[in-house]
Amino acid sequence: MTNDSDIKKLRNIGVIAHIDAGKTTVTERMLYYSQFVHKVGMVDSGTTVTDFDPEERERGITINSACVTFGWKGYTINLIDTPGHVDFTAEVERALRVLDGGVVVFSAREGVEAQSETVWRQADRYHVPRIAFINKMDREGADFYGTVDEIRDRLGAVPIVVSIPVGAGPPHLPEAFRGTIDLISMKQLTFSTDTHTRENRGQQVTASEIEESMLKEASFYREKLLDELSMYSDDLTELLLAEETISEEMIRGVLREATLSAMVVPVLCGSALDGIGVQPVIDAVCHYLPSPLDVPPVEGIDPTRPDDPRTIRRPGDKEPFCALLFKVVADKHGDLNYLRIYSGTLTSNSRVLNPRENKKENIPQIWRIQADHRELVDKVTSGDICGVIGLRFSVTGDTLCDVKQPIILESIAFPETVVSMAIEPDSADEHKKLAAVLEMMRRQDPTFQATINEETGQTLISGMGELHLEVIKHRLLREHRLNVRVHNPRVSYRESVQNSVEAEGQCQRTIAGARHSAKVRLRLEPLDIGSQAVEIGSEFTGTLPKPELMSVVLESLREEGQSGGVLGYPLIGIKITFLGGEFSETETTDIALRIAISDAFRKALEQAGIVLLEPIMKLEISTPDEYVGDIVGDLNQRRGLVTATHNRGRLTIIEAQAPLANLFGYVSSVRGNSQGRASASMEPFTYGPVPPDVLKSFMID
Repeated sequence: MTNDSDIKKLRNIGVIAHIDAGKTTVTERMLYYSQFVHKVGMVDSGTTVTDFDPEERERGITINSACVTFGWKGYTINLIDTPGHVDFTAEVERALRVLDGGVVVFSAREGVEAQSETVWRQADRYHVPRIAFINKMDREGADFYGTVDEIRDRLGAVPIVVSIPVGAGPPHLPEAFRGTIDLISMKQLTFSTDTHTRENRGQQVTASEIEESMLKEASFYREKLLDELSMYSDDLTELLLAEETISEEMIRGVLREATLSAMVVPVLCGSALDGIGVQPVIDAVCHYLPSPLDVPPVEGIDPTRPDDPRTIRRPGDKEPFCALLFKVVADKHGDLNYLRIYSGTLTSNSRVLNPRENKKENIPQIWRIQADHRELVDKVTSGDICGVIGLRFSVTGDTLCDVKQPIILESIAFPETVVSMAIEPDSADEHKKLAAVLEMMRRQDPTFQATINEETGQTLISGMGELHLEVIKHRLLREHRLNVRVHNPRVSYRESVQNSVEAEGQCQRTIAGARHSAKVRLRLEPLDIGSQAVEIGSEFTGTLPKPELMSVVLESLREEGQSGGVLGYPLIGIKITFLGGEFSETETTDIALRIAISDAFRKALEQAGIVLLEPIMKLEISTPDEYVGDIVGDLNQRRGLVTATHNRGRLTIIEAQAPLANLFGYVSSVRGNSQGRASASMEPFTYGPVPPDVLKSFMID
């Protein structure tokens, strides 16, 4: 990339969706039709380009986001295929943080599912414009218009239908899905099926006049399309009122502007597995999703200007260099760090600044990433996504920038872990190997944690769910060939307090011949139910012997808030307020304050009363009607609460909440209760108090 016209033709997009909606199949078809590959990779066969990890191919799911760059009609598309399973939501989080647009895939049979809502909210949070592709129109029970309604009702979006299906369902049905109608050009699109294998279908797209049986429906939705777009363009409204012809270019221009402003979502349809409707999606990516020039300049903080720190970087090769490190792929021979370049140019053998660490990093090599393949390049420019090797101090979420013009971009926030598992190495040698491997995994996965229990000597690994920990376990045993014993997963609890209390702590000590004394008063109080914050405050109106001691007080309060509760679990949903105390001009030191604050905090914790909190999961179960009673009964036994039920075609959707402690193995249980015909998905929802009998068992332990 060397100028604005090149950047205008660049698209950084992600493919996101609920698990099994067909993201990876859509991605593979895009790569095939763009001639990036000469054979379509199939998920079931384990031959996909982006799911190259052995664990992914064995399970048939995406675990790690993968980046691929390909060309399409003069455009360059950097595409990231993301996981659909909630346990790997961090991959979606960091992808959306650095992408400019998204393709959200929905299954026409299942509609808007639980994880669809989650990824939609993530995209909302990062203001990512998106288009929707309703996939699997060849499945029995496919409902295109029902899914469009769900996008409107469940996601709060404004879907603009730009293509409609011709037929629906599998080939044996009389009205089987056989093509699409482009409402902008008002042409019927058919996709070649005259190949011996399913993999090679859809290469040739033929535009023809709309068949008679579909003409009335197509005309209705064309009018609806124009009517909806008139809300966003006065010029289009005038042409409609004058009953004049509206050009395709004008329709696409209005739709593009409305999409870039995140006011509407263009909706297309097809069947990626059968090669129907994928090329129009790539066209839509180019027509409606933003280039780096179409998104607002990235904002950050200039650490050299404390009085006026806000600053921006615009895309352009002549701007100061600025990039965000959004992913680390750990390797024994050197970590591969994924960067999104927001401004300027990065060349190999250059030096950049990590402003968080205030340290310079060398960039010896720059790589163009193509899934599991790499291509060495000399430089990358504004808007690009690349990999670099050789960073020593930088971690996921760090900014790299021009040494002379520093900027710190907003980092990436990741969710807290909810489940943990103990592992024990068989020998001292294995213990050293395990520590090195876990450190490597932590660099790679921000939602993975590993800690050593000082009392038992066990290593605890924590993650986002059962599947997350199972994948980690398999990697330890198979990839790294470690001899370790693995225990059953267990819940990661949190602690809070029942009541608001005030407590006094003191320090009266002589250390190394010097006297240290202080008395402090603190208030500890619970925040609103559901809050996961630890807030720090001060209502002290007096003065400390030295002004710098106030920062010691606030730092000590933060440390106490992170130190764990009475039962040793992390604290959430509390506020600690410094009220004052008694201080000496000569004897009140930072040591005295730290000791006194720790004393007051521990006393306050004991007086305030323990609230043990457990992770509550949000469930969505899709089941035929005849199994609803069994599934609801099973949920009741697991302390579950059904919050809503509704119908989606022939299926009943049960929405519920239940504690994670009672949900281990739940997906298998649902299948067992429905003869394999029901499915379930879950995601972290909130934390809630455990029942008194459960708390009692913890107190006894």
